[in-house]
Parts: sequence; C-alpha cells; structure tokens
Amino acid sequence: MLQRTDPIRWDNSRLRDADVLSLAETFASLRALVLRQYPLMLFVLLSCIGLAGAYFVTAPPKFNSMAELIVDSRKSQQVQQQSPLGVEVPLDSATVDSQVEILKSETVALAVIKDLRLLDDEEFTGPPGGPLGKVIAFVSKMLLPAEGRSEHELTRKALDRFQDRLDVKRRGTSYVIEVSFDSYSPQRAAQVANAVANAYISDSLQAKAQESRLAAVWLQERMKELRAQASVADRAVADFKARNNIVDTGGRLLNEQQLAELSSSLTIARTQRADAEAKAARINKIMATEAKDILANEQATVADSLRNDVVTRLRQQYFDVASRQAEWSSRYGPNHTAVVLLSNQMREIRKQVLDELHRIAETYKSDLEIAKAKEDSAQKILNETIAQSNDTSQAQITLRDLDSNAQSSRALADNFLQLYMVSTQQQSFPVTEARLITQASVPLNRAKPKLWLVALIGLAGGGLLAFAAGLFRDSLDRAFRTGSQIESLLGVSCIAAVQRIGGFDAAASIKAAARRSALPDVSAMSDVTSLVPSDRLGQRLSFGTDKVIRYRTGLQGFVVNSPFTRFTEAMRTIKMAADLNELGSPNKILGVTSALPNEGKSTIGLSLAQSCAQAGSRTLLIDCDVRNPSLTGRLAPDAERGLLEVVRDPTTIGDAVWVDPLTKMAFLPCVLNCRLSNAGEMLGSEAMARLFERLRASYDRVIVDLSPLAPVADVRATAKLVDSYVLVVEWAQTKVDVVEYALADAPAVADRLLGVVLNKVDIGVMSRYDSHRGNYYYNRSYGRYGYAD
Repeated sequence: MLQRTDPIRWDNSRLRDADVLSLAETFASLRALVLRQYPLMLFVLLSCIGLAGAYFVTAPPKFNSMAELIVDSRKSQQVQQQSPLGVEVPLDSATVDSQVEILKSETVALAVIKDLRLLDDEEFTGPPGGPLGKVIAFVSKMLLPAEGRSEHELTRKALDRFQDRLDVKRRGTSYVIEVSFDSYSPQRAAQVANAVANAYISDSLQAKAQESRLAAVWLQERMKELRAQASVADRAVADFKARNNIVDTGGRLLNEQQLAELSSSLTIARTQRADAEAKAARINKIMATEAKDILANEQATVADSLRNDVVTRLRQQYFDVASRQAEWSSRYGPNHTAVVLLSNQMREIRKQVLDELHRIAETYKSDLEIAKAKEDSAQKILNETIAQSNDTSQAQITLRDLDSNAQSSRALADNFLQLYMVSTQQQSFPVTEARLITQASVPLNRAKPKLWLVALIGLAGGGLLAFAAGLFRDSLDRAFRTGSQIESLLGVSCIAAVQRIGGFDAAASIKAAARRSALPDVSAMSDVTSLVPSDRLGQRLSFGTDKVIRYRTGLQGFVVNSPFTRFTEAMRTIKMAADLNELGSPNKILGVTSALPNEGKSTIGLSLAQSCAQAGSRTLLIDCDVRNPSLTGRLAPDAERGLLEVVRDPTTIGDAVWVDPLTKMAFLPCVLNCRLSNAGEMLGSEAMARLFERLRASYDRVIVDLSPLAPVADVRATAKLVDSYVLVVEWAQTKVDVVEYALADAPAVADRLLGVVLNKVDIGVMSRYDSHRGNYYYNRSYGRYGYAD
C-alpha cells in the first residue's frame, strides 16, 4: 500500500528503547508536555499559589528573639592551674555540640516552664493558632471529655510546644551558641530566650557544685586506701631486701658495683701480664744471639726499648771504643798494642752488657709470674662474684615488681591528693565555662511567615506539583491524539484528521444544497431511475419513487452543505488516498471499520461516499454491519429489502437500492427481521462474493460500512470482498492497546489497511499535542483559500 510507512508488527515489545535526547529535543518535549497539559498545570499552580496566599493571610504571626552564649574553657583557668597535667585543655567540637544538646534538654525546658509559669499561658497549653488550630480545637472539644486535663498532660503539651519553638545551634566552628525562640508575643519570645540561657548557666553551676561535692567525698575515701596500699608496698620492699641481703648503694646494688670493679681489675691484670710476656720474650730472643752481635745495629734498640740506664751507658762506651779501635787500626795496623787493648776493652763491655741483660731477663720473668698470679686471683674473685650476682638477680625480679608497685601506689596517692585539693577549691568556688554575651531583645518585625518565602514556596511547589500532575496525567493517556502517534505505534499513515462537528437543520441544509446544485425537488420527481447506473448487462436498475434518501440531521448532508470546511476537506483527503492507491492495484471496494463501536465509522463511510459521488463517480454505499445496521436506520428506516435479500436474489437489487438526490449516491441498506447467528459465514459465502463482483462492474466506487473489529469477527470474513480498509479511530478515546490487539487478531485487515482516520478531533486541543504542526489546524491556514468552520 502506498500509504503504509512501515511494515506492521503486532507484538507488545514493539516499542524501541528511547535514544538519549539532545538538549533541543528535551526542551521541545517539555514544551509539548506543557502545551498538552497546561490547563491542569495552570489549575494546580494557581491552586498552590492560592493556598500559599491563604496561609499567609490566616497564619498568626510569630516573632523570634535570640540570645547568644559562649562556651569558653579559659574562665576556669584559675582552677585548672592546679590540674595534674599542668596545662589547659581547650574545648573540642564534640564538647560544644554536647552543650547544645544540654540546652535542648527537658531539664532546662522544664525549669524555664516552671520559672515563667508557662502552664498558665494559652499559647503553650491551649489550641494551636490560626484557622487550622481553631478546627483542631473544635474537634478536640467535641471528642474529648469536658473535664480538665491533668497537670502532667498540660506539662507534656507545654514541653512539646516549647521544644518545637526552641532553636539552639552552634555558630559556624566557633564556641558561640545561638538560642532563639518563636512566640506569638515579641515580649514572650525575648523573655523565654533569656530564661533558657540563664537556666542553662544555673544548671551548669549546680551540676559542677554537685559533682565537686561527690568527687571530694570519693577522693577522700580513695586517698586513705591508696596511702595504706603505699605503706604496705614499701614495707614489702624493705622486708624482701633484708631477707635476700640486697644492699643498695646510691641507687645500685652492692654486688653490681663489685662486679664492675672486679671486671676493671681483671682487665688491668691481663694487660700487665701481656706486657710482661712481651718483654720476657724479647729479652730471651736477645739472649739467644751471639755475644759479638749483642750490640749490633739490629739489637741496639733493645736498650732504648727496655729503657735501661746501664745498658745505655755501656752501649755508648762500646761505640766510642769501637770508633777509636777502627781509627787506630787503620792508622797503626790491627796488631798494634793499643788496637789490641781497645779490642779487649770492647769484649769486656759486651760481657758486661750480656750480664746486665741476664739480670733484666730474670727481672722480667719475676714480673711475669707476679702478673699471672694477679690475673688468676682477679679471675677467681670475679667468678665467685658472678655466681653470687646470679642468685641476687633472681631476687631482683621480685624486688623490681615490689618496688614498682610501691612507686605506683605512692604516685597514685599523690595524684589523688592534688585532685582532692582541686575539688575542694571548685566546691567552694564553682565556675562554668558558659556565659551570656548577648541578651535577647524584643523583636520589632515578625519572623514567620515571611511573604517572600511563602510566595517562593507557593510558586516553586506549585510549579513542581503542576509539572508532576501534568506528567502523571500525560503518562496515563494511552489514547490516540496525533497522526504521528498513529504512524509510530501502528506503522500506517494517518490519512485524515476529521474535525468534530455539531448538528444542523436538515431541511435547511437540503434546500440550500438543492439551490446550489440546481437539482429538482425530490418530492416532485416522478421518475428517478436516471440516478441509478445500469449494470454490465446493460439493463436499467429500476426502483420506486419512495427509494429516495431523506436526511434527518445536518451531519448526514454536511459534505454537500458545507463544502468549504475541514470536515469536507478530510473526506477529500481520504478519497485522494484511495485514488492514489489505485495506481498499484484495483481499489474499487473500500471497507470502513473501527476497533470499537460508536467511533463514527458509519458517518465517515457516508461522508466519504457522498464526496466520491459528488466528484462524479458512480458510488454505492453498502450497510454491511449485519448485526447492527445503524446506517440503514438513519438513511432508509422504511426499507423492506436490503443486502440479505439481494444476496439471495441478485436480480432484485433495483428494488433494494436507495438514492441520494443531491449527490446521486446509491445506498444498499441492510434489513433485519431477526438476529443473525451466522453473520460471518453469510459475509464470506460465494453468493456474497458474486454479488460484490457484480457491484464492482456496475460502480466506480463501493463504500462498505463494516462492523467493528473488536466485538465481532465479521470483518475478517470480508477479506475476499474488500480491496482495502479504512480504520476509524476516535480521537482521545480509543486506546492504543485496543487497536493493536484488534489488528493483531485480523491480519487480513492489517495487510490491506489503506490508513487510519482520526475522527471526532477537537482541533484546538489537538494543536497542543502536535505543536510542531500547529499551524495546520489554525483557521487562518484555511481562510486564505476560502475555508472556514
């Protein structure tokens, strides 16, 4: 079909996932939503604004007064100087927040209620203010007993209202706390705010004094216990030292001091022994050399190393004699007497040096023996002392525990003594960290309700509520309203949008049409056989003069009487769609149906047939709704023969056809004498098919008014009779799912569907749903070509 935009797929999962809309598309969607639902949105918005205005006018004014407190730890500095820590600890954020909660507590509230006698104030125990309060008071008076309430009930009610109107908060991250109170009386607001601050300070002072008294009593008892525990611990340390012979000398045990001294003595003895061994070994090595080499250059340093005066002197003499001997030997010869005497003298000196070295060697040997004896003695004493120290160390473990317990008891007793002194001072001079820095003053202007705030809430809340209401209503709207909606959901074209029209005077409409068309008066006609076309056999179909359609309502002749209207133009659009479709296949027989009854399919079929006949086509309108032939009741209520009789005897068609004298349209009614149980079989019979073939040859256009799709299955039987179908959908009434299921159950109709006609359209409202084509529905678009409604 030329009018189909997309193959029809009859399944409920046909909807595609929505793509991400661009910014322009989003604004366009919102604008379209507002245009569609603006009456409801405007009503909700104005209602909210009206409610806000009524609240502002009727709500009793409230006044707010605020006092300021500061929580400062430096006020108690004089007392904190004696704190065991010795430093002032500033208040943290949690402490300030805790003071805020104390200000909100029932203790402070009840104290203020008692001091100011708020139980006698109707503002705290009476009904709420304003119109709503009066209604609540009236209902309460009707429901509650007449006797008065108890004092406890009045107190709880006053407490609830007091806490609702009290606002305590911290200012930023500072130590300042704001205490504000709302009241119908400005004097009462300031009075209560100051009373709350003073009650909090008094409560803090009383609490600190009470805490100091309780702490002093407890500390005094605890100090006695701690002092007794310290004395017992000191005695235990002394007794343990006595039992284990532990002597303390200047903070160190005696055996520890002895071990240190013995270790030092042993180190010195080992050093002396090593030195003696080295000297003895060296002297023995020198003694092992020959006598003539005893004073050689290599061994000459022995005297210097040993630092012996005798050897040093003899060595010097030896060098002097050797020098003279060498000089004289070179001068007088080696055998000279003086040279020989010098040689003998040198030999004697070497002998003396050797003797002195023997004596030194014996001395070194004696020193070595003495050093070894000292080392052995020191090592023995050290071993004995170590063994004794090991025994003492085992006892020291217990001693340290006892000493630690004693020190802890003494320190704890001292700390409690200092705390007791501080508590005694605080008891005599209690100090609170809070002080009043700004007293609440009587306010001049009311704080609640504020006009700008009420207006803002009314506008913002009303706007949001209006948008939500419009969106909710729009989401619930599942009826067809635009042609684009039909094309996207059903996959077929919306070939026309037919405007809803009212009734007209039938006689005036017919006479006006007769004058325009210059037709003779039907009542004066004696022969109207020329209005009926001949069949393909060339025989003239004849009928009586009473087979003339007489319209009883202006709607039945609206196409003829009002050619320059949107309704008539819509009929021409449907006819044009059928004519253009003939380029592909024959489309003479056009069936008009709907999903549900009362959607206007019969009116559309009649108007379309009139439009075709008025254009010069030989047109036949058939009432094929054999279960409910409403078209017959409107056009030919006196008909005695109709479609069923013609099916049984096709030669009697001339006696059954009625004619419209204005448009020359022929009408074949359907006369029922009883209810049919086999309507579908009758429509799908071979006799019906032969009749429609004969009508196809005799007429240029055959318009068939069919029954609805959803209630009955008769339309499915006309698949062999009808070339294409037009589906009529009532605007804003027919649901989408109903049409989808109806077409899904009739695939033959869906395959031959020429298009959908949106009927009974309210043009003004429809323009809001199809805003991008809104000008199409405006009168000025038609007025340029002479059209008007």
